[in-house]
Formats: sequence, structure tokens, C-alpha cells
Amino acid sequence: MPEANTPILVGGGQFTQKGVAIADLLSPMQIMAEAAKRALADAKGGDALAKALDTVAVVRFTADSPEAGGLPKNQYPNAPRTLANAIGAKPARELYTATGGNTPQWLVNRTAEEIANGETDCALLAGSEALGGLLAAVTQGQVPDWGDNPGGEPTQIGVEKPGVNEMEHRHAMYFPVNTYPLFENAIRGELGRSVKDHQLELGKLFSRFTEVAATNPYAWFPTFRSPEEIATETDKNRYVGFPYTKYLNSIIRVDQAAALIMMSVGKARELGIPEDRWVYLHGCGDANDLWYVSERVNFHSSPAIRTMGRKALDMAGMSVSDIDYFDLYSCFPSAVEIGAQELGLALDDPRGFTVTGGLPYFGGPGNNYVMHSIATMLDKLRAKPGTKGLCTANGWFVTKHSIGIYSTEPKEGAWERENPATYQAELDAMDHPVVDDLPEGEGKIETYTVVHGRQGAQFGLVVGRKTDTGHRFVAHVPSDPALFETMKQQEMLGVVGTVEPGKPNEKGALGPNIFTPKI
Repeated sequence: MPEANTPILVGGGQFTQKGVAIADLLSPMQIMAEAAKRALADAKGGDALAKALDTVAVVRFTADSPEAGGLPKNQYPNAPRTLANAIGAKPARELYTATGGNTPQWLVNRTAEEIANGETDCALLAGSEALGGLLAAVTQGQVPDWGDNPGGEPTQIGVEKPGVNEMEHRHAMYFPVNTYPLFENAIRGELGRSVKDHQLELGKLFSRFTEVAATNPYAWFPTFRSPEEIATETDKNRYVGFPYTKYLNSIIRVDQAAALIMMSVGKARELGIPEDRWVYLHGCGDANDLWYVSERVNFHSSPAIRTMGRKALDMAGMSVSDIDYFDLYSCFPSAVEIGAQELGLALDDPRGFTVTGGLPYFGGPGNNYVMHSIATMLDKLRAKPGTKGLCTANGWFVTKHSIGIYSTEPKEGAWERENPATYQAELDAMDHPVVDDLPEGEGKIETYTVVHGRQGAQFGLVVGRKTDTGHRFVAHVPSDPALFETMKQQEMLGVVGTVEPGKPNEKGALGPNIFTPKI
């Protein structure tokens, strides 16, 4: 019999808005309220459940996140209260999170600990994005008036910190589509594959994701695609950041919302929540890799995922072989490959790596995707009681990580997890390369990409090491279409060249460092 303060998830709800005329678009708050109502209904707690909520936590909207230029910010100054008003709740606590795709799982882990410690009894966790509808409206010269200010200020939780430093910013590494390909080419080099062979392997990996999306009623793109279709550059499937074609990129222009209901076992009994709705969080963990990409130990591994995975499995008393369902964060293939590697999973594991279809096909609603993966996981576990599911979450650039292990089977004994700060200290102290912001002299390429726009290749981005010191540097290559094409066709890992520091422009702003390869 689980203890009264054991944390459980009892409800999950999702909503996807597609094929709606601009005049009929629901706002991000309206679709979040719909997801919340569905989560309340899923818990089967009746009308009393909304009134029992003592906490409402909302995942930060993309528009309110750093680097989200051009979007209408702070439309909802107190998003938790606006949401609570929409569902008839009056919570004592109103929480608004920091930025990061890790946030939903981190929020579940945090809330579970608060429930176990008696700090909260009944919580709603929710998030949404309506960038698909918003951007469609803006292209037609319309800006929907979606704001609401119910008064008060929510409590900000989590650490809000930019994902890049100044040097990385001037090399355009603040866009995920520019930075995740750097991990991918490093992974390819570690595996010893050719460019062509690796490209097809990426197609094979993500074709399995499209199979799941094709049967998911909430998916933005419920379409199966073959490995060749995904991997091959065509007019409809152009490169974005080499080696990623369009079909290998997370899609943020979606209208999707998801919500979860969490409470203590004691509260569930009090409210009469049927036990067939209860799902237990058996293990969890949260960890960061070295914050800035340019400082990472390497670009093909994640010590943080490896560490938190071990902690979560130990907490749950399980091994990875005990898990029936996975949802590995899948903004780009490199995130899946690194996650699988660090959890000890083969890329052809027959259990698969997604229950939703993944961010490129199910949809990548800003910071809130993992709320959908957890809600979907609840359904999978309830359909086969006793099975076990594992979700991972990733923020910024393989930077911030969270993990949760779930089952309908009770977790016996006291719910207690190791304080993530204890193992974070070891991760922060890892040896890593010195970064030279203004490098000069000979160097060689550690990893690279070619960034594309709709009209073709725009610039080449290189991370390298100085030959004399071993210090790491970041640079662009000379703007030469022939060079860009060569970088896509030939092996560039380990290529030697000359790097020079960036020069100020006419306004005095420092430009990117320039690496000229000897090819």
C-alpha cells in the first residue's frame, strides 16, 4: 500500500488545432484551457477536482523566451491565473517556468518532490503554443488580440539563462537549426561513417518516428515517410543545417497544448479518483551538461544524460531492459542518438524511441513538447497495466536534461530522490577544452555544418582546435558557394586550415572568426 504522500499522476489532456480559418483561431490560452479541461476529465474526479487544485503551473511560452525576437511578449502577465479562471480554479500558488524543452519533465519531478514533502496536494501542470496560427495570421497582415491580464504576478520558477554566450551568439549558434548539426557530424565522425551512409541511417532512424506519428490523432504531420524520402535533398526537402534536411528538423509552427494533473495518493483517495487512473513516478533526475556548447567535453556525448539516467534507474530499482516504452527527446536526430547512447540503447532497439511521433512529425510546441509525451505515456501505461515508460527532456542545445520513469504499479515506501545538485557539481567540474574567442593561426576542424536558407547555402560554421595549443575555437568559413558545396560532399572532419579573429564592422560590432580550410 503506497504511503499517503506518494506523488501520482492522475490525468492527462491534449489538444491540437489544425485546419482552422484565421478568424476562428483559438488563442494559446484557449487551447491550453481545453487541454486542462481534458486532463481534469481524464482523472474522473468530478466537479470537485478543479476546486481542489492548490497549484497551477504554466510552462513558459516561446514568445516569452530569450532569443524569441519579433513575437508578441508577455501577452499573459499572469498565465497561471488566466488559466485557473478559465477552468474555475482558485489555486494558492501560481507558477510560471523558465525556458527549456526540459521544463515539463523537470516540473513533474519538482512537483512530485513537493507532494512527497507535503508542500502541495493537488497540482495542474500545463503549457501550449499557437505559433502555427499566429504566424499564419501575421503573414496575412493580421495580429490576433489574444492577451489577458487578470492581475497579480506568478512566481517565476527555474533558472532563466541564455543558451549561448556572446562569442557563440556572433557566430549564429543561438538557432537550434544551426547548432544541432554540429553534434550530428561529430557523431558521424565517432561512428566512422561516410557522409552518404550516415545520411541514410538518419532517414532509417526517423522513419520509425513517422510510423508512430501517422497513427497519432494529435500529430501535426500524421504521415509516414520512408528513410530515403527523409534523407534525400529535394525541392520539398531542402537542407536546413547540413546534414539535416527539412524532414529531420523539429517543427515549432504548431498549435498544440497539453496538461497533467498530479496529486498525493491521500488526496486521490479523498477525491475518489479511481485507482485505474493512477500512474506513479518511480524514478527521476535532472542535470545540465556544461552550459555553453563551445565548452563541451566533446560533441558526441552527454555526461549529464548518462548521469541522470543512472540516478533515475537506481531510484526506480530498474534497468533499461525493464522499460517497455520510451520517448526520447527528438528535436533533431543527434538528440535521440546521444540520448540512446547514454542510456545504453541500440539505435535499432525494437521498442522504439517515441510514443508521440517526435518533434518533427508530432510537432514541437516550444518548451512544452514533453508535456505531450508524458500525457501520451499515461495512456500507454494504463492500456497495459504493469508496463513501464521512460521520458527524457532536453533544453537549449543538449544542455538541460530531465528524465522520468513511470508505471501503474505502486512505488512502495517513501518517495525520495537524490538532490540533483549533488551530482551536478561533478558535471560542472569536468575537464573541458579552453575556448579561444579570437583565435589566430593553424587549426583543424572538430565538427561543422553548412547553414541553409530557402535560397540555398548561407554560411559554413566550424568548431575547431588550434594546432599549437589545442584550444577550441568557433568560426565561419569564407563565403564561397563552391566551398559550401564541397563541405557537403567531402569529409571535413580533421581538415586543417588557418583561422583568423573576427573584425569589427562599420558599426564597431565584432564579426565572426574566419577559418579557411586547406582543401
